Amino acid sequence: MARNMMRSGNPALNKKTFENLTNTSGGVMTLDGAVNKTAISLLLLMCAAYYTYSSQNLSLIWPGFIGGFIVAMITIFKKEWSPITVPVYAVLEGLALGGISSVYAEAFSSESNYGDIVQQAIFLTFGIFFTLLFAYKTKVIKPTENFKLGVFAATGGIALIYGVGFIMSFFGSEIPMIHGSGTIGIGFSLFVVVIASLNLVMDFDFIEEAAENGAPKYMEWYGAFGLLVTLIWLYLEILRLLAKLNRN
Repeated sequence: MARNMMRSGNPALNKKTFENLTNTSGGVMTLDGAVNKTAISLLLLMCAAYYTYSSQNLSLIWPGFIGGFIVAMITIFKKEWSPITVPVYAVLEGLALGGISSVYAEAFSSESNYGDIVQQAIFLTFGIFFTLLFAYKTKVIKPTENFKLGVFAATGGIALIYGVGFIMSFFGSEIPMIHGSGTIGIGFSLFVVVIASLNLVMDFDFIEEAAENGAPKYMEWYGAFGLLVTLIWLYLEILRLLAKLNRN
C-alpha cells in the first residue's frame, strides 16, 4: 500500500479491511464507482425509511435493526458478497430508521423550537457529510496518524460508555447525566456528533486508498457500506442531540 493504512473507529473500515482480498472478476475499484454505489445505497435507505416513517409502522424497527446487524456481520466477513448484502443492509436499516424517526417526530412535534426535528437531523447529517468531503478533498482536513489515533481512541471510549450503559439498563439503571437534557448531557451528545463526523474523514481516506491500490471491484459496495455505517450513527446522534435541545 502506498500509504500506511492505520486504524479507524468504523468497525467496517479498519487496517485489516483491505488485506487478503481476492479478485475473481478482474475489475478494480474506482472512486467514481464507490460514489455511485454510495448514492444507490443511500437512495435505497431513504426509500425504505420513508415507507416506515409515512406509515408509522413501528413494528419494523427491531426487525430492521436486528436484520441489518446480521447482514452487516455477513458483509464484514464476506466482503465479496457486498454487491448483494449492502443493498439489503441499506433497506433493513432504512426500515428501522424510518420507524425511529417517526417516534421522534411524534414526541417532539408539538414542543420543537426548531421545526421538524427529523428534517433538521437529515439536513444536518447531509450537510456535515458534504462539508467534510469538501474539506477532505481540498486538504483542509488531513487524516494524519495522530488524527486517526485520536478519533479511534475517542470512538472506542464512546463505544465503551454505550456498552456499559447497555449492560446497566438490564438492571434498571443508567449512566448519570449523559442521557439528560442538562449541560452535561447536551455536551456529551455534541462530542459524540463531532467524533462521528470525524469518522467520515477516515472513511474517505480508506476508500481513496483502496481505489488507488486497485482493490477488487466489489469493494466499491463495501466502501459504500462503511460510509452508511458512519452516516447512520451520525444521524441517530444528531436526533438525540436535537431531542435534548428541545427538552432543555
